[in-house]
Amino acid sequence: MSALRTGRERGLSLVELMVGLAVGMVVVAAAVSLFAAQTREHRRTAAELRLMQELRGATDLVARDLRRAGHWGDAAAGLWAAAASTPSANPYAAFVPVTGAATSAAYSYSRDATENHLRDSNEQFGLRLRSGVVELQLGAGNWQALTDAGSMTVTTFEIRPHLRELPLLAHCPRPCPVGVDCTPRLQQRSLAVHIAAQATGDPSVQRQLDAEVQLRNPVVLGSCPA
Repeated sequence: MSALRTGRERGLSLVELMVGLAVGMVVVAAAVSLFAAQTREHRRTAAELRLMQELRGATDLVARDLRRAGHWGDAAAGLWAAAASTPSANPYAAFVPVTGAATSAAYSYSRDATENHLRDSNEQFGLRLRSGVVELQLGAGNWQALTDAGSMTVTTFEIRPHLRELPLLAHCPRPCPVGVDCTPRLQQRSLAVHIAAQATGDPSVQRQLDAEVQLRNPVVLGSCPA
């Protein structure tokens, strides 16, 4: 009886103990790996949400400012009338791409602040991509950052103008000169904005956004013979 009791109370062998420790370490390693994967996924999701928020905010600011491009306080002077031989041209209508060594993409435009039919220095505006940051020009030489380099890096910034002509009249009451289409037409202008960016902390997190901006003060082309 004494020998039987001693055999039952001898406990685990060294081999059994090592096997148990190995199984425990495998379980702990699997748990740690799962926790790390969930943490990485959570951080990536948070980075994606933050990037989209920043991208939407920047696109909205760009669209709001572009929507006022070409504003002209004396827009009525650009309308065709029978008493006027030639309508005045909008001095703020130009939307010009600008090339520069310090920028990846830049665009220049203007809008009327004080009507004098001239583009003053405070009426000059622009947008550019410089060192991964979209910047807005508020007057000559005054550039302000629209995006935060600490949260995202803008990789692509493009603005593409689109023109569309709509007839104002089916035909002129009097015939146009031979070979000339003088029928008044309305030229509508819009700008397609494309912005792509990546998260500063995780370059693998990338998003892009597009917006269409309709410009005000469309241009009237042509005029029927008086």
